[in-house]
This record gives sequence, structure tokens and C-alpha cells, in this order.
Amino acid sequence: MKIGYFTLKDELREDKSMQSLLADLRSATYEVYEIKSKADVQPDTDLVLSMGGDGTFLSAAHVVADIGLPILGVNFGRIGFLCENRPEEVRKALMEGDFHIEYRTVLNATLKGPEARKSIGMLPYSVNEVSIHRSGSSVLGIDVSIDGEPLPTYWADGLLVATSSGSTAYSLSVGGPICMPDTKVLIIAPIAPHNLNVRPVVVPETAKIDISFTSRDGVATMANDNRVVQIQPDWTIHIEMAQFSLKRIRLAQSGFVKALISRLFWGEDIRNNG
Repeated sequence: MKIGYFTLKDELREDKSMQSLLADLRSATYEVYEIKSKADVQPDTDLVLSMGGDGTFLSAAHVVADIGLPILGVNFGRIGFLCENRPEEVRKALMEGDFHIEYRTVLNATLKGPEARKSIGMLPYSVNEVSIHRSGSSVLGIDVSIDGEPLPTYWADGLLVATSSGSTAYSLSVGGPICMPDTKVLIIAPIAPHNLNVRPVVVPETAKIDISFTSRDGVATMANDNRVVQIQPDWTIHIEMAQFSLKRIRLAQSGFVKALISRLFWGEDIRNNG
């Protein structure tokens, strides 16, 4: 088996747990090498280890998801929903083949408008969410259409479109619902709305979503997961499901509900301790 590994933190390369994991894999005759960009990916690579937290996992996904390489998250971070496995769990699972591949929806966001294509210096794909944010002090007027049908204008600090994978990320913090990862939906949720009669909307993942905005500040910020770019009021963000899925490796003993309980203390109640 040929395994690439990806990390954003230089200090992790000196971490004893990470060094031990890599040494054990090499001792088991696996070929292991580091990936920093897509150009580093070697032929016949079987999978990629993302070493860090969920932010590192998203960066790894931006490098290799569209070429079909499965990603296994090794948690050296904090909460970790995408990157949930400890090094000792990964070592055991890889050596015993005790894992499977699940497929996560990826968003494809493109900008339409004068000079828009020249201004977007990032890949269009997102695993968790695409979001728009105010750049200054003025509230945004955000117009959204779903398959050509317009919604009432949102007046808010911003708005996000999240996948079911992203339901436990930014979407959760703005009041969006928690969705099981294999739920085939997208979440549209305003960020700090300036009216009380708007709520997150759940739509099919096949929906085609267009977003535009007005602002006294003249610009806004668009974020694709952890990458940002400034956008203009005469541009439109077009969001739809990508033509490929993220291949995420899940260990046999892990699970979404277990992650909710251990990461977010789901159901933490004195009456549940018996």
C-alpha cells in the first residue's frame, strides 16, 4: 500500500505520536511519503492521511478530492468531526484493514460577472460550506434563488450554503440543523440576520443556488471552507453539487453519533448517566 500524508503544522513533524505512526506503517512495508500540493501526489497512491484537525482535513481535500484519493483524518487537533481518529486507532485499522470508504457531497461554487473569473484565485470546491460575509460595518442585502425561484431578500451579516458534512461546522454555530452525513441535502442559513422571521432552509442537494448581494460598503467576502476572496455587487455566486464526491475513510469503530456525544456532549444530562 502506498500512503501519502498531509499536514499544515511544521511542529507536528516532530510529534512523537505522528513519528511513531509513520514508522510503524513503514515497518509494515507500506510506502509512506509527504504531500504538500497536488504535484507531489505519486502514481498508485492508495490513500492520504490528513494529520491535524478539521482545518487540515479541508486543506487536504482541496488538494486531492477531485482526483479521487480517499482521505483518512488523524486527529491532532481539537473537536474533529472530519478528522476524528487518534493515531493509535489509525495504525490498528490500517494494518487490519478495518475501515471503509464513505462518500461526502462536495459543492462547486463559481462566480459570474465582469472580471469575476480573473479575481477568484482558489479552487471552486467546498466540503463544508460556501459563505458570503459583509466586509465592513454595513448589513448585506442578500438575494437567493433556488432552481430559479427567488427567496425574499435576507438582511444579514452574511449567508452560508452548507453540505450535510458541514452541518456540524459553521452552519451549526448560526443555528442550522444537524444532519447525518449521508443525508442528501443542503442547508441555506443566514448569518446574524437583521429580522426575526427568517430561518435556515433545507433543500435537496441537487438544487442549483444563485446568490447576489447589495452593500453600502461596495464589496463582500466569499469563503469556500477556509479560503476567502473579495467579491463585487455585480457578481453572482452559483452553487451546485460537484461532479465528484469526497472519499472519506471511516474506521469501523467510529460513527457520527459517537462523534456528537464525544465532541459536542450531545445528550449530556444527569438523567442520562444511569
